[in-house]
Amino acid sequence: MNMDKLLNLPVRASEGALGVDQLIHYIHLLMMALFIGWLAYFLYALWRFRQRPNAPADYHGVKGHTSSYIEVAVVGVEAFLLVMVALPLWRSNVAGFPDPKDATVIQVMGQQFAWNFRYPGPDGKLGRQDFALVTAENPFGVDPKDEDGKDDLQLLNEIHVPVNKPVIAHISSKDVIHSFRIMAMRVTQDAIPGTRVPIWFKPTKEGRYQVYCAQLCGNGHAAMAGGYVVVESQEAYERWLASKTGGTMVFE
Repeated sequence: MNMDKLLNLPVRASEGALGVDQLIHYIHLLMMALFIGWLAYFLYALWRFRQRPNAPADYHGVKGHTSSYIEVAVVGVEAFLLVMVALPLWRSNVAGFPDPKDATVIQVMGQQFAWNFRYPGPDGKLGRQDFALVTAENPFGVDPKDEDGKDDLQLLNEIHVPVNKPVIAHISSKDVIHSFRIMAMRVTQDAIPGTRVPIWFKPTKEGRYQVYCAQLCGNGHAAMAGGYVVVESQEAYERWLASKTGGTMVFE
């Protein structure tokens, strides 16, 4: 049985996507077993306690402990999935956070109703920021007096990243709570005003993948699905980034 097709899961395009999908498979298999079990019991109850003429009364009820054993078994399976699958998966993502020197580092700022992205400029440094400086024209709150920030690259709704290289994204919001989601990468992180939360993923498949907002954020919420992540070769990424910064990027 192909669980990916059965559950209509999207394409896997990151290194950690398989572990997330396996957890989804296990949870749905448990749900399927519970559904079949309860349906079978329901049909049995309809037959066993159907209306019959002169049916004898039962003054003692059920004396067995089968239902208790089933409940304990279900709790045991759920505990196993939590302790042995979900928590190790979460820990591997937190403990395995890549070194920024070996990753593509970007900043993400959600707003009603678009995604802003920011890369360091040719100097490789992001300019100083202050949330008090956030405006419609300055969504990242970049300090205009800081020389390091004058060459930073800011984009709307589309970013490019190289394949097989970790990406660190610092997520925040300019107005209300959004939620940054790339389904193909199996990453989701709430974008909260006044905070900057880092997430990471390692793209393994070239392509163009949609960015969604997984949090209802207003009447134009549907427009938040207009963002994209383009995964390409290192060479293509370098050409793209150089074209956006006047061809002055220096790559080591």
